[in-house]
Amino acid sequence: MSVALYVDEHVHGAITRGLRRRGVDVVTAQEDGHDHTLDPIVLDRALALGRVMVTQDVDFLREAHRRQAAGEPFAGVAYALKDLRLIGRYVADRELIAKVDEPADWAGQVKYLPM
Repeated sequence: MSVALYVDEHVHGAITRGLRRRGVDVVTAQEDGHDHTLDPIVLDRALALGRVMVTQDVDFLREAHRRQAAGEPFAGVAYALKDLRLIGRYVADRELIAKVDEPADWAGQVKYLPM
């Protein structure tokens, strides 16, 4: 089984387009009707859909770490700093995650990219 991704509004569109060109299963928060939505709600939505949250928003880190400390579930967060020079690297790393990892590898985890 591969890892499906849920991309928030803070991720550059070139990353989402690059992932789709590589055959990665990606849904954006905007497409799902959750743009300009509070982070906890978006993280809950990603969990409900069984998708790892992909973000470049530091607020998601705070919420994910809060949930880890409280023992609250989430599907995982893949976080990367905003650096337009690294878009190709971000796409490659996320493609690897999506095609090699299993959803269980990400449950309740926060991982920083690039790898």
